[in-house]
Amino acid sequence: MMTKSERLFERAVQRIPGGVNSPVRAYRSVGGTPRFIERADGASAWDADGRRYTDYIGSWGPMLLGHNHPAIWEAVCKAAEKGLSFGAATEAEVEMAELICSLVPSVEMVRMVNSGTEAVMSAIRAARGYTGRDKIIKFEGCYHGHCDAMLVKAGSGVMTAGIPDSAGVPAGCAEDTLTAAYNDLHEVERLFEENRGKIAALILEPVAANMGVVLPQEGFLEGVRALCSRHGAVLIFDEVITGFRLGIGGAQGFYGITPDLTTFGKIIGAGMPVGAYGGKREIMECVAPVGPVYQAGTLSGNPVAMAAGLAQLRILKGHPEIYEKLGRLGDSFRLGMKKVLEQTGAKAQVTGTGSLACLFFTEEPVIDYPSAKKSDTERFGRYFHHLLKSGIHAAPSQFEAIFFSNAHTEEDIAAFLDAAEAFFRGEDCQRPD
Repeated sequence: MMTKSERLFERAVQRIPGGVNSPVRAYRSVGGTPRFIERADGASAWDADGRRYTDYIGSWGPMLLGHNHPAIWEAVCKAAEKGLSFGAATEAEVEMAELICSLVPSVEMVRMVNSGTEAVMSAIRAARGYTGRDKIIKFEGCYHGHCDAMLVKAGSGVMTAGIPDSAGVPAGCAEDTLTAAYNDLHEVERLFEENRGKIAALILEPVAANMGVVLPQEGFLEGVRALCSRHGAVLIFDEVITGFRLGIGGAQGFYGITPDLTTFGKIIGAGMPVGAYGGKREIMECVAPVGPVYQAGTLSGNPVAMAAGLAQLRILKGHPEIYEKLGRLGDSFRLGMKKVLEQTGAKAQVTGTGSLACLFFTEEPVIDYPSAKKSDTERFGRYFHHLLKSGIHAAPSQFEAIFFSNAHTEEDIAAFLDAAEAFFRGEDCQRPD
């Protein structure tokens, strides 16, 4: 008998490309049928068939406090009672802008948008308008949303699907996008030297979290900052994943690096569709209606999304112990997984920092896109389905992160590690047809 998820997927593929509204949900790289989630609460999620899982996707990062947090739920309900959207200015937008600027010192002005992709697209346009230059440097394996100029050696779903770039992107849209290897300062310096006076901005994930989780090596972020300053280019930190996750000041606070512009995503909406970009006043004042760089959005600063985000950020600001707990959970997982790998002799690498982690199925250390791509994705698929059978809902892709939340417990981590150890000791975990 078919499960409800299987029946829903059969219906979905008739009307939605691939049966999903975002490619990585399709389970193409791991096999099987996607689980259709019906509800979630705390660290748990239930699928359409009533099966409960401990969830480590967390809507791809924003659920720092866990699903359905009562304070966020109450804030959303109160805001929704007044109306869902006005297409006009609201007090909540002002409060959100003030809060973000107070928490992230590099952000002097901020503009709300509707997604991380839109934030990146707008930040790049602002950087080009500010500098009068066209070229952009990005890093192989870093995903910055699906705007045309960024779909060059992107990570995340593009990497999972094995698509090097994307059809439908005219060559002209990407001809000003230069790529470098993550953690390779010499290559970045070469690109600046070969394109003197032409590079508007360099954009990167300060912790690359869309090709798995790849950490910046010592001196890399500092070197990138110095090169941008020397060549007059705008340094953009894409903190759609790391913003407010690695600390209340984001990765830039965590590592002590000051970018010129920063992009944020759904974390500032507690999981609702929202994004933002902000930074130096002199750059942001290039944005319309003050300056000539046009960007607009009817739903930008949506009052319900602002209410959700304000509730989450205020809790995080007032309770620094949450970040201490998130760090402990991350450390417990990474140290525990390293022990599992040592005890079982498994050939894999565990990476991450704070509340981010990843297990790469490769023998070599992972420091960039080429080393990440050496991972055994078929073996990861078997591991993924073993976790699913064990009641663990993780990302259906080798190249995505594991996200911990304040709702997770040490017992949850122990159960995850037990399931991983069982897999590596050879339990039945065959990939489905």
